Amino acid sequence: MKNIKAVIFDMDGILLDTETICDKTWQMALKDFNIIDNNDTINKCRGTNKTDTILILKQYFGQNFNAETFLTKTSEYFHKIEFEHGIPLMPYAKEILEYLKEKNYRIALASSTRYESVKRQLTNAGLIDFFETITTGDMVNHSKPDPEIYQKAIKSLNLKPEDCIAVEDSPNGIKSAFAANLKVIMIPDKIQPTEEIKQKTFKIYKNLSEIKELL
Repeated sequence: MKNIKAVIFDMDGILLDTETICDKTWQMALKDFNIIDNNDTINKCRGTNKTDTILILKQYFGQNFNAETFLTKTSEYFHKIEFEHGIPLMPYAKEILEYLKEKNYRIALASSTRYESVKRQLTNAGLIDFFETITTGDMVNHSKPDPEIYQKAIKSLNLKPEDCIAVEDSPNGIKSAFAANLKVIMIPDKIQPTEEIKQKTFKIYKNLSEIKELL
């Protein structure tokens, strides 16, 4: 691993425990729409940006489904929880960023969330200053599992794929990083890896602290 110069992190479910809040708000919005869903749709949408989430929702619930209004509802519920209670850090999030900084690794972010939200949430969490570059879902045409967001993140560092490692939790994120020719560390959050996903990962760890074994 001596050639690794940078670590590119996902945010949701890796650094911030937004996924737990998203699960709650998703179910709240489904209730508003009188829809019963056992997390099938949200699992398909994990790691994608708004544009691709809308496409997935319409595939599930029909082309006439008002996906935009649904996502507005989830966003309203999310912001209410965020502003009233804050967003918890994932275990060892700050510790691993401090460790990598001390080891002189360059640190970047590739998140499907909008830049405005990423900046606010990372700032409130006290993490934003760790990141040299931030690439978000509203900066690309198609987010994860498309490789574009990671390709853009690599380019922002002026590095090659073989110089970087990605840290992800979702299948969509892993597919995106793998397709961008990155080595991928998976730290499962809401979804456990399938055999297909295992083949696309370089390492699977239980938490962020275990990355110290590698770097």
